[in-house]
Amino acid sequence: MTSAQAEIFREFTFEAAHRLPNVPNGHKCARLHGHSYRVIVHVSGPVGEQTGWVMDFGDLKAAFCPLEQQLDHYYLNDVPGLENPTSENLARWIWERLTPRLPELSAVTVRETCTSGCIYRGPGHA
Repeated sequence: MTSAQAEIFREFTFEAAHRLPNVPNGHKCARLHGHSYRVIVHVSGPVGEQTGWVMDFGDLKAAFCPLEQQLDHYYLNDVPGLENPTSENLARWIWERLTPRLPELSAVTVRETCTSGCIYRGPGHA
């Protein structure tokens, strides 16, 4: 008997400043500015027959907490690996740091505004 598969997620928020150093001259994102970021961490896997869940939401929080401490109220350009802190690069940076703790990771969503963001699924994911 195969168990059901599901994808769960937990959302996190943090405040941070950045600027994009590689945009064309005169682009507004070259100037220092900040965002109220929303990060959604998704994991996929079988639903446990005993627990009825894929994973404890507390485990998602524990995995993300060290990253939040590195990002919240910081200038992202100063964070090693985020010298060009686009949404895409931030999502990949988070993915690379979460996968050792969350091998079930299926997507990282980064929203820098209410209407703009990135969904990153990592290498080998469609």
